[in-house]
Amino acid sequence: MRKAAALRYNIDKESAPRVVAKGQGKSAENIIKIAELHNLPIKKDEDLMELLSKVELDKEVPAALYKAVAEVFSFIYKTTNKS
Repeated sequence: MRKAAALRYNIDKESAPRVVAKGQGKSAENIIKIAELHNLPIKKDEDLMELLSKVELDKEVPAALYKAVAEVFSFIYKTTNKS
Protein backbone atom coordinates (compact mmCIF):
# COMPACT_ATOMS: atom_id res chain seq x y z
CA MET A 1 0.00 0.00 0.00
CA ARG A 2 1.31 3.43 -0.96
CA LYS A 3 2.22 5.85 1.86
CA ALA A 4 2.94 9.58 1.84
CA ALA A 5 3.81 12.36 4.25
CA ALA A 6 4.13 16.11 3.93
CA LEU A 7 6.60 18.16 5.89
CA ARG A 8 6.63 21.86 6.72
CA TYR A 9 9.49 23.88 8.10
CA ASN A 10 9.35 27.59 8.80
CA ILE A 11 12.81 28.44 10.06
CA ASP A 12 11.57 31.71 11.56
CA LYS A 13 8.76 30.13 13.60
CA GLU A 14 9.66 26.48 14.19
CA SER A 15 12.61 24.76 15.79
CA ALA A 16 12.25 21.66 13.59
CA PRO A 17 10.27 20.39 10.59
CA ARG A 18 6.73 19.16 11.28
CA VAL A 19 4.66 16.36 9.77
CA VAL A 20 1.62 18.26 8.48
CA ALA A 21 -0.02 15.42 6.53
CA LYS A 22 0.39 11.68 6.33
CA GLY A 23 -1.60 8.74 5.12
CA GLN A 24 -1.71 5.53 3.17
CA GLY A 25 -3.79 4.28 0.29
CA LYS A 26 -6.35 6.86 -0.86
CA SER A 27 -5.08 9.44 1.64
CA ALA A 28 -1.53 9.04 0.31
CA GLU A 29 -2.77 9.45 -3.25
CA ASN A 30 -4.52 12.69 -2.23
CA ILE A 31 -1.38 14.04 -0.55
CA ILE A 32 0.62 13.29 -3.71
CA LYS A 33 -2.02 14.86 -5.98
CA ILE A 34 -2.04 18.05 -3.91
CA ALA A 35 1.76 18.23 -4.06
CA GLU A 36 1.67 17.74 -7.83
CA LEU A 37 -1.04 20.39 -8.28
CA HIS A 38 1.15 22.89 -6.43
CA ASN A 39 4.33 21.82 -8.25
CA LEU A 40 5.92 20.71 -4.99
CA PRO A 41 8.87 18.34 -5.24
CA ILE A 42 8.22 14.75 -4.26
CA LYS A 43 10.99 12.55 -2.87
CA LYS A 44 10.48 8.82 -2.67
CA ASP A 45 12.11 7.24 0.37
CA GLU A 46 10.29 4.21 1.74
CA ASP A 47 12.50 3.86 4.82
CA LEU A 48 12.01 7.49 5.85
CA MET A 49 8.29 7.21 5.12
CA GLU A 50 8.03 4.31 7.56
CA LEU A 51 9.67 6.41 10.27
CA LEU A 52 7.60 9.53 9.50
CA SER A 53 4.40 7.51 9.64
CA LYS A 54 5.07 7.00 13.36
CA VAL A 55 5.32 10.75 14.06
CA GLU A 56 2.06 12.28 15.29
CA LEU A 57 0.37 14.72 12.95
CA ASP A 58 1.50 18.35 13.40
CA LYS A 59 4.37 17.27 15.66
CA GLU A 60 8.01 18.10 15.14
CA VAL A 61 10.20 15.47 13.57
CA PRO A 62 12.29 13.81 16.32
CA ALA A 63 15.99 14.68 16.49
CA ALA A 64 16.88 11.11 15.46
CA LEU A 65 15.39 11.86 12.01
CA TYR A 66 17.03 15.26 11.47
CA LYS A 67 19.77 13.93 9.17
CA ALA A 68 17.33 12.05 6.93
CA VAL A 69 14.91 14.99 6.82
CA ALA A 70 17.80 17.37 6.07
CA GLU A 71 18.57 15.23 3.01
CA VAL A 72 14.96 15.67 1.87
CA PHE A 73 15.17 19.45 2.28
CA SER A 74 18.50 19.44 0.43
CA PHE A 75 16.83 17.53 -2.42
CA ILE A 76 13.98 20.08 -2.46
CA TYR A 77 16.43 22.99 -2.51
CA LYS A 78 18.40 21.48 -5.40
CA THR A 79 15.21 20.63 -7.32
CA THR A 80 13.58 24.03 -6.94
CA ASN A 81 16.71 26.14 -7.48
CA LYS A 82 17.87 24.73 -10.82
CA SER A 83 18.75 27.41 -13.35
